[in-house]
Amino acid sequence: MKFSDVVDLVALSALWGASFLFMRIAAPEFGPLVLVEVRVFIAALFLLPIFLLRADISELTSNWKKLSILSVMNSAAPFFLLTFATLSITGGFAGILNATAPIWAAMIAWVWLSDRFSLSRILGLLIGFAGVLLLVWNKVSLSFDGTTVAILAGILAAVLYAIGGNYTKKHMSGMHPLAIATGSMIAAAIILLPVAVYLWPSAMPSLRSWIAVIIMGIASTGVAYILYFRLIRNVGPAKAITVTYLIPAFAMLWGYIFIDEKVTPIMIVGCSVIFLGTALATGMLSFGRGRGF
Repeated sequence: MKFSDVVDLVALSALWGASFLFMRIAAPEFGPLVLVEVRVFIAALFLLPIFLLRADISELTSNWKKLSILSVMNSAAPFFLLTFATLSITGGFAGILNATAPIWAAMIAWVWLSDRFSLSRILGLLIGFAGVLLLVWNKVSLSFDGTTVAILAGILAAVLYAIGGNYTKKHMSGMHPLAIATGSMIAAAIILLPVAVYLWPSAMPSLRSWIAVIIMGIASTGVAYILYFRLIRNVGPAKAITVTYLIPAFAMLWGYIFIDEKVTPIMIVGCSVIFLGTALATGMLSFGRGRGF
């Protein structure tokens, strides 16, 4: 990865990590699905003028089917699942669950896109996954209580992100990142609108919740998705999605600073393991080229 790609990766991690803080603040008042609709609607409003100034509208109209499919896999569904998860678990822990995405992305890329993996990348993915297991090992049960369902929702969201990243690389690699980000947000807003109107909360959410969702829509969604799709174009989906390995650290940091979420020693150790896995999986750290698989 080039230095500019590393900068994009870290910036994206910080923005997406902050989204878990905003979910924790706003989800109880908006409800998970309504919050996602407001989030993608604000992101679409933010991105559309920028897109119109810099690109051709035909790039959206000629690819509307692909953008609609992507909007479900990479925005509407995972956003809802992660927002639902934060009703029962902390934002930092939800971010950690999201860190399983590179594992799924790598396996899908290997099967679907014939992506090749060096020994360093394979080791990095395994180390990152070990860090995730370390953090969830004592929190999952077979009773399907609120915590267990939330954990399963977070993992399913990660799987959908992995599918969406590979779908983008296979079917939309020729599109501008801004077009993909804008089109997918518009499609997600349209798809979710009818249900969101029906489920709109009877009590108006507080100003604090509105501020949280507005910042989340602009920064943690609009700006973040431009960075994400640019990374997919520049380094491929398997490497781009390793951003989710870095998100937990930022999710825990923002939660600790702003809403006093607890950070435990095991969370710190787990994230350190995940950082090492990220460095190997993205090529920032390598023990040799080796053969590809």
